[in-house]
Amino acid sequence: MRIGMTYDLRDDYLAAGYGEEETAEFDRLSTIEAIETAIRAMGHEPVRIGNVTSLVPHLAAGQRWDLVFNIAEGMYGYGREAQVPALLDAYRIPYVFSGPLAQSVTLHKGFAKHVVRDLGLPTPDFAVVSDTRDIGAVKLPFPLFAKPVAEGTGKGVTPASKISDAEMLEASCTELLAAFNQPVLVETYLPGREFTVGIVGNGDQARSIGIMEVILLSDADAEVYSYRNKEFCEQLVEYRAVGDPEALAAAETALACYQVLGCCDAARADLRSDASGRPHFIEINPLAGLHPEHSDLCIIASKHGIDYQQLLDWIVGAAIKRHGLTG
Repeated sequence: MRIGMTYDLRDDYLAAGYGEEETAEFDRLSTIEAIETAIRAMGHEPVRIGNVTSLVPHLAAGQRWDLVFNIAEGMYGYGREAQVPALLDAYRIPYVFSGPLAQSVTLHKGFAKHVVRDLGLPTPDFAVVSDTRDIGAVKLPFPLFAKPVAEGTGKGVTPASKISDAEMLEASCTELLAAFNQPVLVETYLPGREFTVGIVGNGDQARSIGIMEVILLSDADAEVYSYRNKEFCEQLVEYRAVGDPEALAAAETALACYQVLGCCDAARADLRSDASGRPHFIEINPLAGLHPEHSDLCIIASKHGIDYQQLLDWIVGAAIKRHGLTG
């Protein structure tokens, strides 16, 4: 099977003049090479395509693939993660990971939380601030937590994201609106444990492959899983495999959210517990990073005895089965 590979290579954007934080979600060459090696080890032929602007001329020239392994994050707009899947849908080319609807809804954390909350699943109370005039309408009790509504990798999350009063709320929202040119998600701050859950599969075969607790070390930004903590996780964060009742409750909630948000093949869900120890949905990433050592989904797998090749086998196998292909 010829498997195309779509992705955003971080080095390309850095060379074009984009900054470190702007490109934080994009992939290193070592990730592309690792995925390519895993696909080849499955007996398939990997074909590098690149980002959406590389995909377009390939399609126009009549090139096709049996399956596309898509991890392209895109650069602009709420539909940036949906651009490649939408194009592939138009050309009826099957691909790995979620379709354009799930990618768009989950990228906008406010919309994702509306869906989750409306279906009765636990998520912190929240408000979306689209303009500085909206700040005064936020009527949630302090402390609060603020972050850009459609970013990943902890972008825009700093110690100032935890908000203790109205003055901090005003300052934080104003700064984030200006810096990221998008709404700000403001939600009730939860003081409990933080979990990340890895999920693989589709339909009734979707399952958690492991639960990991995020523990901030003494030199880390306190109380927030910030951009700095994520970028320097090797020094600032302990990732601990867990399976106690609270962690298992987090996995159950994560899997329910995965299903109702229409995610496919694999994803990584983030949850945090309230003061009573009940895990709440924070967000889900249906394009979870796949760097073998640095990305959360791969760390979860490793800590639960699943090697990188096995993880990729499961993901590609789930996609092949979902599309009714012959592997």
